[in-house]
Amino acid sequence: MKIVTVCGMGVGTSALLKFNADKVLDSLEIEARVVATDFASVRKVSRDAQIILTTPDLTKQLTGLRAEIISIKNVSDLEEISAKLSKALL
Repeated sequence: MKIVTVCGMGVGTSALLKFNADKVLDSLEIEARVVATDFASVRKVSRDAQIILTTPDLTKQLTGLRAEIISIKNVSDLEEISAKLSKALL
């Protein structure tokens, strides 16, 4: 399984979201590859992804992609990430 985290520049927010998604996936015992990227590259990077994690401000701009788009309001909130990933994966 592949999960892509996306932010505008692909550096700060997507990297933090990737780090926290990896933590959550470990705690849920779900094996997945998480890749952080920027908005300009997301269409190419997400071609084989099942899930895209992003912030609410980018959610509407990512419509039309194959992957399920999950909006995370607080990228530091492991409980929010866990609840939303659990709902999508379990």
